[in-house]
Amino acid sequence: MAIQSVTAGTVSYPKYNKLNMKDTAILLIDHQVGLQALVKDFDTVAFQNNVLALASIAKELKLPVVITASVPEGPNGPLMPEILEMFPDVTVVDRHGEVNAWDNPEFRTAVKKTGRKQLVMAGIVTEVCIAFPALSAIEEGYQVFAAVDASGTFNEVIRYAAWDRMSQGGVQLMNWFSILCELTRDWRVHGPVMTDIIVKYLPEYKNTMITYNQIPSKN
Repeated sequence: MAIQSVTAGTVSYPKYNKLNMKDTAILLIDHQVGLQALVKDFDTVAFQNNVLALASIAKELKLPVVITASVPEGPNGPLMPEILEMFPDVTVVDRHGEVNAWDNPEFRTAVKKTGRKQLVMAGIVTEVCIAFPALSAIEEGYQVFAAVDASGTFNEVIRYAAWDRMSQGGVQLMNWFSILCELTRDWRVHGPVMTDIIVKYLPEYKNTMITYNQIPSKN
């Protein structure tokens, strides 16, 4: 898919494609306990927090979710139990050979059944389990957004190479907080949901809110 662009003067910029709650699906790829041990570009606890924050966004905003695992009965291990608990009604697509999830017909069918054209992807490892399906989906006309802080790999060198490859291919790089804010857009409309997610998964902002609420009113 050609990257859409707009021209300002003599300089051309990619078009700003905002995430739309009515056209977005969340794809969680290979967040398996065995693979999680390979993630070294994030702190273990912080990484799991980021993954669950993204999953919580999907759950709380009632977005379609597609979940897949690669040979879960093997060394990759089962999916993170917290994800399974969060989505008990979602049928997990188990892959038994395809490295690229997009090569699995059942996975592609599940994505198409969502009816959404904006795909937010996250998984382990970044340069394979996210980059491969992300670039494949771009080729089929989808807008793809990689949740970079909910995707991990062996080290930062590999991470940045994967980000660069995806970005050059038209994938937009975001983190879970920016995904939440772009989907909801307005505190006056979605304030309670935004607050619940932020307080649970972004303790620094929670502390800011507590501090503010302890300041005596000036009225």
